Amino acid sequence: MIRFHKMHGLGNDFVIFDARTSAVAIDAARARAIADRRTGVGCDQVILIEPSEIADVRMRIWNADGGEVEACGNAARCVALLGAETIETLGGVLSAQANGACATIDMGSPRFGWEQIPLAYAMDAEAMPVAWEDLQEPFAVNVGNPHAVFFVDDADAVDLARLGPLIERDPLFPQRVNVNIASFEGRAIKLRVWERGAGLTRACGTGACASAVAAIRRGLAAGPVEVRLPGGALTIEYAGGGGTIRMSGPATHVFTGELDA
Repeated sequence: MIRFHKMHGLGNDFVIFDARTSAVAIDAARARAIADRRTGVGCDQVILIEPSEIADVRMRIWNADGGEVEACGNAARCVALLGAETIETLGGVLSAQANGACATIDMGSPRFGWEQIPLAYAMDAEAMPVAWEDLQEPFAVNVGNPHAVFFVDDADAVDLARLGPLIERDPLFPQRVNVNIASFEGRAIKLRVWERGAGLTRACGTGACASAVAAIRRGLAAGPVEVRLPGGALTIEYAGGGGTIRMSGPATHVFTGELDA
């Protein structure tokens, strides 16, 4: 039997395996089986914690479709609650600080170059000259994984279930993309996210980071920024320049279970 933790960050839920002392084999097919909400445990992402030579732990992340991805801010907060203060990911090394049932993650510096996101060809990534129906001129940024942020008058009015997969898989994004629809409630950002490989999600930590950075860079907001997602709120700090992004919010341990090896 293999022990796992079921955890979530604002409803973005994970099955987390701690393989620091005993290896756990995860591949795309097994991740899909575990993530299946009818025949598996059920989750948005499967997380594997392994030993690292450069951090407290190495965190590997599989989306529900079985694709391995670079970063997950909500999962990083959960891993911080399991005792890690530095977390190696495919998107870089993150610093973490747990505080009770909450955690703050230093997500590193955002990357704005078209080739860093990546896009299929050169263009202004901060005001892309493209549109999908009424969604126009997204702000593209890499915050450990690629994001496109659309600012609209009313985030709830966008048919994200239909447009999300079209944008995610557009050839303009060779590694696919996370799709963020943002509007403002006073000074706070209201955000809905179509997550690459997972679909509509109750919360996306990297999406909150990307949207806050985009709002600050466009002069629409000043940090710290409260980002309100369907599952709850995160606080994002970003001073601009070459500075890093700090994300703060809750993480919850739901239960511990076992799966057949």
